[in-house]
Amino acid sequence: MALFLSSFLVLFLETALIRWMPAYIRLLAYFSNFILLASFLGIGVGCLLATRRRNLFVWFPVIQFAVIAAVDRLRLELALPSTSTIYFSSGTTAPVVPVESTLLLPLLFVSVAVLFVTVAQRMGRDLSGRPPLRAYVINLLGSLTGVAAFALVSWLELPPSLWFGVAAAAALPFVVQDRRWIAAVNVVLLVGSLAIVHRMEAGSLWSPYYRITVFQDNADTVVEVNHIFHQSMAPVAHKEYFYQWPYAVFGDTFGEVLILGAGTGTDVAAALRHGAKHVTAVDIDPVILRLGAERHPDQPYSDPRVTVVCDDARHFLRTTKTRYDLVVFALIDSLTVQSSFSGVRLESYMFTKESFDAVRERLSPRGVMVLYNYFREKWLVDRLANTSAAAFGRDPVGHVHQDRAYLAVMLAGPRLAELSAPPPLPADVTAYGQSHAPSPAHLLARDASVVLATDDWPFLYMRAPELPRHYLAALALVLVVSMLAVWFARSDGQGRIRTAGLAPVTPTSRWSWHFFFLGAGFMLLETKSIVQFALLWGSTWSSASLAIASVLVMALASALVASRVEIRRRGPIAAALLALIAINYLVPVGRVTFDSRIAESLFYGALVFSPVFCAGLLFSSSFKESTSTAEDFGANLLGAMVGGVGEYLSLLAGYRFLLILVAVCYLAAIATRRSPDRLFLNCSGLRDEVGL
Repeated sequence: MALFLSSFLVLFLETALIRWMPAYIRLLAYFSNFILLASFLGIGVGCLLATRRRNLFVWFPVIQFAVIAAVDRLRLELALPSTSTIYFSSGTTAPVVPVESTLLLPLLFVSVAVLFVTVAQRMGRDLSGRPPLRAYVINLLGSLTGVAAFALVSWLELPPSLWFGVAAAAALPFVVQDRRWIAAVNVVLLVGSLAIVHRMEAGSLWSPYYRITVFQDNADTVVEVNHIFHQSMAPVAHKEYFYQWPYAVFGDTFGEVLILGAGTGTDVAAALRHGAKHVTAVDIDPVILRLGAERHPDQPYSDPRVTVVCDDARHFLRTTKTRYDLVVFALIDSLTVQSSFSGVRLESYMFTKESFDAVRERLSPRGVMVLYNYFREKWLVDRLANTSAAAFGRDPVGHVHQDRAYLAVMLAGPRLAELSAPPPLPADVTAYGQSHAPSPAHLLARDASVVLATDDWPFLYMRAPELPRHYLAALALVLVVSMLAVWFARSDGQGRIRTAGLAPVTPTSRWSWHFFFLGAGFMLLETKSIVQFALLWGSTWSSASLAIASVLVMALASALVASRVEIRRRGPIAAALLALIAINYLVPVGRVTFDSRIAESLFYGALVFSPVFCAGLLFSSSFKESTSTAEDFGANLLGAMVGGVGEYLSLLAGYRFLLILVAVCYLAAIATRRSPDRLFLNCSGLRDEVGL
């Protein structure tokens, strides 16, 4: 039970911090996988310290309180002087601490890692003294329960005070094992942490994606997400002209209208105002849709002509059979990443070449697509214009307001052939929070050299495939910190302990490169699988939770198979894994089409997750022979952290390239596996394995 509970606490707390910290520290909204990497480092080091005499869990309430208090006091604002990567800043008057460089990331990284060291040491002790595979199965069951529990609180839209309340309840049985006065102090600290979190969340709504705040600014109702202006609600007649632009160009002639990223409903209100017969309003966030239904002055969602769909827009395009006269990209900018496993933002797959192809296929013979937003950089306007030209076979009709944050409006689709001349250019923009001075538009002239975003390279807000210097600097420091932490853990973790109810554990001085490479390969494979799963089922929170759960289920299934079947030869498993990796490289999601949605899901589900099962078999069969469960598990998790760092290479080479790295990692794992004879010698203390 202790191992199950500690495993649950590790995964649940990790997920909670990944959701909670970026809501207050703007910097982390674009680097949330640094929290994931920090947790892997902390868990790995904690497992390496499982044999240390001192119980580090006693420090968990103290460190958690310090981390929460620091987040409460700091308002870190991103201020990177870059024109090649776009980050959204707060745009609010709230006090912030400017962050001129992501070099602050290592400080946040270390804070989170130290927190997880305290929890993971306890988990490592619970892993030791049990048969390895039995311990691993219990660990996976605890982790799966953690995923399910956080999915439940997300579905119920519960606030963070309840998240941390669940974590505190899971930690309490370990806290009360200390001396009475220490336990009392730590209980007070856990309660104090909950009090701070509760005070911080006052007046906020928590959707599965954001911390949402709503306030009145004169006549407008303003919606902020994670301290950033997101939307304002006002009568459509008082809003910017572009909401009504397609109707000004083509008249009130649209029957079926699809709004992607409908939000609080202004685009829907514009369609209704201009006589649309039916409007399908798609948005990923249920809370923002609900706010629009309750508070938009035009009440667009109460109109019987409107069908509201809470779904990922890309997934909706894959599943709908309807043809539309007008498809609107409604100021789609999610301001958050898709998941903690990648740097892909929530809306990135909406602006790839494949997405525009899907829109083209869903247009009626006289259909048109309209896209508008404040794009901030000319190269982003060029990218979208190039993508539109590639998908529709002709240049879009559009214009740009350069002095209004590169506001651009583009029209594409077969109906453009009906235009005898380009529409007249607007003379100015009426925009929330901006000057009303004249801002004349200029015809769109695209730079064809700007590369398109694709499903393989979906980084919409990067000018070109590269590894930005601020990423490199932060990742280099993270790796240095990690190496120092591992060196300290291995040099300081010697000794002999006896934990409650467990047999004495004697540490070894060896380092398992085999488990390290297995961890790195598995992390990269998991990242690629989750990204592919989002393409198949959408980038919703539920799909992300299901993808993570599916990976854990595959790992659990492989562990159960390995516990019941003696795997004498791992060569065939390794060969099958490498073959499946090659097939995934050659057949990306969407390459093979199906008429049946069920058949498509089964085919790609098997294609994406079968390598995870084979990788799990390799790990489980090796872990079954482990003579140092906690240390090998720690090496595996540290390898996973390095694999997470390697995920950033996708910024340079795309996600398919990660499969090459996966193959390299598993080849290295096979090459560094200990033979039974060498394992016997190691157990006898007659020789050491390869050291760090």
